[in-house]
Amino acid sequence: MREFLFSLTYSRGVDRYMDAFIEEESLRSEAIVSCLDTDQFWQLERVTGEPEALDRLDPLLLDESLDRESVSARDCRGVRRHDLLEEGSRHRIVYTHVSEITYCDAVPLIATQYLSGGVVFEVVRRGEQARWRVLMQSDEKVGMVYDTLGAQLADGIGFEFGHLEDATGWRHSLLSSRSLRSEQRETLELAVDRGYFETPREVTLDELADELDLPRSTISYRLRRATAELAKGFVEEEY
Repeated sequence: MREFLFSLTYSRGVDRYMDAFIEEESLRSEAIVSCLDTDQFWQLERVTGEPEALDRLDPLLLDESLDRESVSARDCRGVRRHDLLEEGSRHRIVYTHVSEITYCDAVPLIATQYLSGGVVFEVVRRGEQARWRVLMQSDEKVGMVYDTLGAQLADGIGFEFGHLEDATGWRHSLLSSRSLRSEQRETLELAVDRGYFETPREVTLDELADELDLPRSTISYRLRRATAELAKGFVEEEY
């Protein structure tokens, strides 16, 4: 398999969804995207961030009238549906299905005009940048993808080539065979964010418990279970 990596950099005011990531530095989105056909695709997206930032993002995250797909000056024409699969104070997981597409300059649709054989996309959004990884069986026509994207990009969106090479290290949390419970993930994310795993520690279990308004024993148990699950998953994937 081959991997094509590139980044799109957005100026303020070009894309309402990306504006939220530019304005809220704690927000980060990871998504897996796959085209079912030339007129439909699905996306599974996990967004993390501070609770207040996620609350402000929610109206955009679930707005089925908002075009979050097009990279050109023309809006996508199709039917969009969002389903909130999981919600925590510091994360959201949303499934999106876009169907009945009659026109759309979205990265996956542009790429699948030239690439065939079960192409998979990963996009990570943080700040002003959306980093795309395209997993494909053959890169024979990837130059046409590059040229078409460059020609279609709206003013205010910049393109930066990353690499084109054999695909390695494709492990995505959304596709992991071992997932954490939402409460374990929420506690682990807060612990990482607050510096619990730093040396020396920047926060105590008592302080984490106070922030989540839970007993210290509950926080300790969740962290033990979460780290145990992650360790088991790592070993199983390695061996």
